[in-house]
Amino acid sequence: MSLYSSEGASNKGNDDQFLLTSKIVGRVGHFIGGKFDSFGRHLNLSQYDVSNIKTDEKTAQAKAVAVIDMWIERNGISKWEQLKIELLSFGHKSTVEIIEKEFLLNRKKSRQKKSKKKKETKEKKERQNKDLSMMSAELKKFYLEYYGEISELQPPLQASSNVDLMHKFVDLCIVDAVKTQKDAVSKGFSVERKEFLEKQVRFTSIPFREVFMNEKSVILLSGIAGIGKTWLLKKCLLEWSNDLIWKNVELVFYLECRRINECENVSNINELLSVFYKDIISNFNISIHTNSALFVIDGLDEFKFFNELSNSELKSNSPIVNVLAEIRNYNHLVAGRVYAIDQYQNKYTDRNDKLTVQIMGFNEYGITNYVENHVTEEYKEIVKATLKESPIAKAMASIPFYLSSMCIIISDSKTRSTNSFLTMTDLYANIFLYFFRKHIIKNNKTIYQIMEDNLNKIYVSNICKIAFELLVQNKVIFSKNEFQTFVNDLDKNEGNFFGFIEKIETDWGCFYQFAHLTIMEFCASVYAYNCLSCDEIMANEKLKSCLPMICGLTNKSQDTLLQFLVNLSPSENPCKLSILLSSILDRPFEKTFSYEFLYECFYESQTSFTDEIKSIFDKRDYWPISIYNSKTSYAISCDNHILNYCLKSGIKLKLSVDKNILSDKEKKLLIRCSTNVRIVLLCPPINFEGWKPKDKIEELDIWTPRYLITKKNKKDFEENFLPWINLCEELRLTLCDDIDFFKDICEWVRCSNIKKFKIWYRGKVFRNVDELTF
Repeated sequence: MSLYSSEGASNKGNDDQFLLTSKIVGRVGHFIGGKFDSFGRHLNLSQYDVSNIKTDEKTAQAKAVAVIDMWIERNGISKWEQLKIELLSFGHKSTVEIIEKEFLLNRKKSRQKKSKKKKETKEKKERQNKDLSMMSAELKKFYLEYYGEISELQPPLQASSNVDLMHKFVDLCIVDAVKTQKDAVSKGFSVERKEFLEKQVRFTSIPFREVFMNEKSVILLSGIAGIGKTWLLKKCLLEWSNDLIWKNVELVFYLECRRINECENVSNINELLSVFYKDIISNFNISIHTNSALFVIDGLDEFKFFNELSNSELKSNSPIVNVLAEIRNYNHLVAGRVYAIDQYQNKYTDRNDKLTVQIMGFNEYGITNYVENHVTEEYKEIVKATLKESPIAKAMASIPFYLSSMCIIISDSKTRSTNSFLTMTDLYANIFLYFFRKHIIKNNKTIYQIMEDNLNKIYVSNICKIAFELLVQNKVIFSKNEFQTFVNDLDKNEGNFFGFIEKIETDWGCFYQFAHLTIMEFCASVYAYNCLSCDEIMANEKLKSCLPMICGLTNKSQDTLLQFLVNLSPSENPCKLSILLSSILDRPFEKTFSYEFLYECFYESQTSFTDEIKSIFDKRDYWPISIYNSKTSYAISCDNHILNYCLKSGIKLKLSVDKNILSDKEKKLLIRCSTNVRIVLLCPPINFEGWKPKDKIEELDIWTPRYLITKKNKKDFEENFLPWINLCEELRLTLCDDIDFFKDICEWVRCSNIKKFKIWYRGKVFRNVDELTF
């Protein structure tokens, strides 16, 4: 351990009280020099000690220092005043004066230097606070000016339709979304939409301010395409600019991934911010403002290096990936499509300070409010009727993009039909052709007249080919050079594509993307239908999510606009519905498709019952129909469509019901199923008019553990289940332990015509009649 205090250490107050250091002792030793032995005796050291020092040390100064060190150690000396007293009594006043002059002067200089540094630090901090305050004000001014009103997600009819984000579109429902998808494979719009509609059946909304007043350092915001993520983020920017949310945040930086894509070689956050906000920030260093800044990242799924960003095992040569990864060290809000956020939140397994939410679109009030405020009186009733009568329109109305599109299409329609959107593919086709007529052709000719022109067909083919190429390459943004590979003489024809395609101008150049991902997927489906064979379609994994739309394009009805999109470029091996459906059916369902996916493809096609279609049905002994809590209205429509074929062909059904409160649509479906069912699974006891089996049932499975059934509702059990038990050949009955009328159930089973049964009750299994005797 050192004998001395650290260099420069001193006591506050009396200047004599500064502490001894090695430098002071060394300087004193210089002046004592050859008098070390007499100074040692003056300090009461023994002759033996002085002699040893004389022998061990070579120079006079070293010997003097050794004498003082020994005195310090033996007497616990630590202050200069103590050595000063000894020096004065030894007659070395001049040494004391020199030491105090040198070291007091140095200490004064040190104090002055520290004072100056402290003052400079304070001034620097004040400048930083002033700069921070000015920068915050500039950002708020920028957001209020540019995001106070934005155009809706649709091309204009005559003039831009602006939306006041501060006072409208606040009815978007926000829900908890903690669930993480383990499947990292990108989901297409079809799968994403299905999961959204299932979740939409039951959810609890969280108030806007409850989410964004939250002090969480990480917010992950997901939502399907067109649900209003960007609207919501820009509303957040406005709320922050008006000091309504994020009150402890000085700087909010909004960064769109579609623009970040063009910053591939940006190597640090400061450089990235200078690209987005060069007119607001200068000589900015984000590391100084770690706790006062918030990053808002929009469109995570559109980041072209998303896989490398979300998977640490994948290495990227693009510096921008590391920049976005570094942003995770700051407060941040990341928004993107559901599959992207589900995958990305795996990066936060060790973070407890995160909030994960999903946008579910408009609630009923929001839909009504939108119609009342955006549809003219002349067309309000037909819009309301369409949203009520069309299962597709009703299902998709909560999504702002579709609601706004449907309202304009219905208002602009010459037919005024409430059945404009029979299928999802109908909906996409209506939106696509509306875009085409109003924003590209820009006249009021009918679609029939427009699509008679071969040049228009070529245009549609080109736009669909571009979409297809982007989809299979998993790209959202494309460059001018890539655009030129699709379009001849791009400089002259570039503007002809705006409406479907947006031009993004950045400091790095011009780039392009589809105005909406849903339109891009639909266009890719149109190209696949017209230009690829069934084998090519089924072999392309990227087209899996497009299969319902491709099947939908096979719809031969003359009452749909689809007819104008299916003869653009006839293939040598035209796509046939029967081949597509057979291919889907022949794949392993548990890994690739579900029956509900197949039913969606059937429904979208709206095909008639032909021998080819019958041959597809004959491949299965029975077809499953299920009712459960998250079943959507659209899925029920698909089930009803498939049921028509089953009833016509005599194919038996496998029916499962795990829902006790049924809609009228679900009740009608169950009544129809009961006329031709082969295998039945029932969970809750349900009973309504017309709900009785009509024929023998081969297998009946009743599972009741989740539902409390006691003597009070023994009658419910008897009325709901006994008619089915009496008509079944094989029974599997799982009872909850609380049932207290087991003897009655045993008697019912003994009196029935059941050939084989198995009953689970209170830990026991009963397999024959003798075991049922009590």
